Amino acid sequence: MGTLVRAAVLMSPLLFCNAFLDLTGPNEIEGVWKGPTTLPCIYVPVKGFVQQTLTWTVVRDQSSGTVFRRDGSGDHVLLSEYRDRVSVLKDDPGNVSLHILSLEVSDRGIYTCQVTWSGSNNSLTAREITTKVEVVKVAATKPVIRAGELGLTVPAGASTSLTCVASGSPPISYRWFRSTPGGKARLLSSQAELAWDSLQPSDAGEYYCEAENRAGAGAVQQSDAVELTVRDLQRTHLSLYLVVLIAVVCSAVVFLVIFLILCLRKPKDAQVYKVKFHNSRAAASSRSESMGHYEEPISYTENNYVTEPMKNKRFEEINMKKNEYDCVGNTQESEYEVGDTV
Repeated sequence: MGTLVRAAVLMSPLLFCNAFLDLTGPNEIEGVWKGPTTLPCIYVPVKGFVQQTLTWTVVRDQSSGTVFRRDGSGDHVLLSEYRDRVSVLKDDPGNVSLHILSLEVSDRGIYTCQVTWSGSNNSLTAREITTKVEVVKVAATKPVIRAGELGLTVPAGASTSLTCVASGSPPISYRWFRSTPGGKARLLSSQAELAWDSLQPSDAGEYYCEAENRAGAGAVQQSDAVELTVRDLQRTHLSLYLVVLIAVVCSAVVFLVIFLILCLRKPKDAQVYKVKFHNSRAAASSRSESMGHYEEPISYTENNYVTEPMKNKRFEEINMKKNEYDCVGNTQESEYEVGDTV
């Protein structure tokens, strides 16, 4: 009884690990002719078990053989028709999937992935899975145009590109066209990418592409047209300059009008003074006439007295003239009168 228990204890890690050392992958995949494909084969690494060998074999209608083998000496492609077309990742533990480039019709068949591990007690454990591979020819799909980093609106002088993308069995051929006003398109390129090193305003317009492959029996797929816009930086700068100039002129006119309004507006509490000029000579003349005697008045700066002797003159006449000159002098004291005007 004790011997059986000890045997069970010794075998339990091996049984436990074997339960996790399983390969997973699909039973069947469908690859596109001339396209890349991957045959998945994955396991979960278990501590204490080291992968020793990996083998991919194929069974086809008329032949079979080992396609790929990995062991302590490295990776080996054993069938010549798979040279430079198959590989297995090295830096991804547990992933031993087979990658096939440019799948051919002759690649159809049943592929087997077999992995061998060595345990801590030098025991070997092997697992394998099979996957059926079918190769189909797919016609090219309707292409899609992808613009460069600058998009479809690009400044003049910049570099950009348009790329035509379609799926299907390679090789896929592409053609680029530019629409013309007359309705007839002009062929530009037979590459998937249409590129410009320095865009010009004349490059603006409508573009579209076509895609086809041999699997489509000559059917040509055409993309939707896109509009490429080229901004002329010189015109843009000129327009911006005119806008700034107009804004500055308008601002100056507005400030000038406001200044004139403030300067010409009359304050509410301001008073207007009216200056009246009085002719002292006319006033004196009118007063002399009213007294029945007129004598031409002289300037108030002149001497009112004469040095000639006053013979045969009566004292009353002298007094009367003196009074007249005093009256005339009083009228010359203020020739200007200031008065308020509402």
